[in-house]
Amino acid sequence: MGIYVMLTTLTDDGRKTIKKNPERIKEVNKEVEAMGVKILDQYAVLGPYDFVNIIEAPDNKAITKISVELGARGTMQGMTLAAMPIDEFIKSLKG
Repeated sequence: MGIYVMLTTLTDDGRKTIKKNPERIKEVNKEVEAMGVKILDQYAVLGPYDFVNIIEAPDNKAITKISVELGARGTMQGMTLAAMPIDEFIKSLKG
């Protein structure tokens, strides 16, 4: 399983949706997990992004599917980054 960081910003439609129904965020989380990934952590943030999600997925194909599915809804735009635990990173540098 890989770890991914998904940074998302809401579109106008997304902001209207969660203003009317803030619980929609958790509903989407359940939909995402039903697609085969696990949301490890999720934060609402200030700045250029609205949310930071830490996701565990079996592979790049699975996280790509999630990214496309969510983006196609028109309520958010996202950027997904593959992440590596720092101990694994250090180990990889040692050869």
